[in-house]
Amino acid sequence: MKSTFFTVTVLSTVIAFMPMGYAKTPAQADKVLRVAFEAPDDGFDMVKTFNFYSGNVADVIFERLLQYDYLANPVKLVPSTAESLPVIQKNGQVYIFKIKPGIYFTDDPAFKGKRRELVAEDYVYSIKRILDPKNHASSFSFIDNKIVGANALVDQAKKTGTFNYDAKIEGVKALDKYTIQFTLTQPDYNFPYILAYSTFGATAREVVDYYKDRLAMHPVGTGPYMLSKYVPRSKIELVANPDYRGFVWNFKSTGTAWDNQLVKDMSGKQMPQIGKVNISIIEEEQSRWLAFQSKQLDFDKVTSSAIPKVLDQNNQLKAEMQKQGIRLYANKEAEITYSMLNMRDPVVGGNSLDKIALRRAIAMSFNVNEYIRILRKGQAVKAEMLVPAGINGHNPNYRSSVGYNPLLANKLLDHFGYKKGPDGYRNLPNGKPLTLKINTESGTASVMYSELWKKNLDAIGIRADFKVSNFADNLKAATQCQYMMWSGAWHADYPEGENFTQLLYGPNVGRGNQSCYQSAAYDNLYKQAMQQAPEKRMPFYEKMSRQIEADGTWILQDTRIRNWLIQPEVQGFKAHPIMNTNWQYLDIVSPNQK
Repeated sequence: MKSTFFTVTVLSTVIAFMPMGYAKTPAQADKVLRVAFEAPDDGFDMVKTFNFYSGNVADVIFERLLQYDYLANPVKLVPSTAESLPVIQKNGQVYIFKIKPGIYFTDDPAFKGKRRELVAEDYVYSIKRILDPKNHASSFSFIDNKIVGANALVDQAKKTGTFNYDAKIEGVKALDKYTIQFTLTQPDYNFPYILAYSTFGATAREVVDYYKDRLAMHPVGTGPYMLSKYVPRSKIELVANPDYRGFVWNFKSTGTAWDNQLVKDMSGKQMPQIGKVNISIIEEEQSRWLAFQSKQLDFDKVTSSAIPKVLDQNNQLKAEMQKQGIRLYANKEAEITYSMLNMRDPVVGGNSLDKIALRRAIAMSFNVNEYIRILRKGQAVKAEMLVPAGINGHNPNYRSSVGYNPLLANKLLDHFGYKKGPDGYRNLPNGKPLTLKINTESGTASVMYSELWKKNLDAIGIRADFKVSNFADNLKAATQCQYMMWSGAWHADYPEGENFTQLLYGPNVGRGNQSCYQSAAYDNLYKQAMQQAPEKRMPFYEKMSRQIEADGTWILQDTRIRNWLIQPEVQGFKAHPIMNTNWQYLDIVSPNQK
């Protein structure tokens, strides 16, 4: 999940939101959770951003019809604002949801002093915002050509320049105040997972009309938390929504010792318990580690540099950490990391044989095993295909055709006329200097990553120039196809390979397709895959992976093993394979309460 960029021109601006309300929430104001983001958010209008950190906040503000069971493995959908799982008709082509009455948006000036109940039309409107071409919603690809009548309205908007929000769409309509029906162009049993993604949370039309281009800084939802203070790129403060209906912590253990302890600690509690969530943006690894050590953070991922201090040779928590009551939760992410090359860039882009050879050589120069050993401290596994383990469509036996081979990379460059100059660095076939311009971020890990890339590129005679910026600005440049090379990661938004393969689908350029890649072969495979039931898509995903290897668009790297450290006062913690926010499921207790 990443983002188109929302620019905040005054970084010191503090936006404060004072909750009014009706005091339903069981949350306790004195229970404050302190967490850190390792990169800045991008505002909280999830239609216009797919920034991972923005999504973490949005997940507890905007509610979807469905959500994930906190403990179930394999993952399982459960009702959120819906009364129950949907009624499914026509073999998965029609889905009907009943919304729980009595759910209200948080009080906001947009509602002019009136309580505003959540109704079916709010979800219809939210879908229309995703469809509106002017919003460039990255999540449009999730529903492109899937909802009856939707694409016709999109096409009309492209012709006229205006999306008609009052027009009826046959495939998404409110049957009454609390009932919404989706009719798909073909059966799709994966569709409910899409509706559980954060962009599909309910937004009130009055709020969008009221805040207009300031909407990203004024999220108004029905979820357990609401934005209280916001210092862009520095701090985010959430407080419990006083009008939230709450729920009882009653999740079932999967049988693991960890789950059993969670059930023992948490069962029967009225949730949420946390009254405030303080989020600090701490981009430097060492600073985050020091913040956790000094108990300024309640949990955090172990930074790479701290792994030798925390884990023993068997990847278990060292005794000195255990004596402090700190706990370790390790999980393999449902993700891939990669370096991307801009296919529209005049130096590395294009489909001529010499350009393909250049990208292939760059890919073969990168030593992934060394990267995992040095930067990840062994806490990762090599990524082989576009679809990671744990996601439908992954083949555990698939192996990439592109491996570390600097000798062959040098021969390939020699063959296609990338000759070395007196300084040992190569020129383009036309004799002009070849310089690979790589966007990166500040921080120790980014510096080490750049150093490894430089070492690998030096070995094949390619000069590298590293442009240091921040994550949000690099994301903006990538979305606009204004870069040469950058590295990223994609964590599953829902457990289907479509969520990963759509990142390189041609029509998604300007949305999620940050390589600006357009390939008729790849696009045809993607379209064919979408015509299949999810359990029949793996062969198409394999072929798409081969096409990417052939074109040299992405350089797949790894899937990380995240080691979470949790302070002794925190109860209920577990990292979910899909959900990235668990604040509403946690409690903070003093030692004598345990």
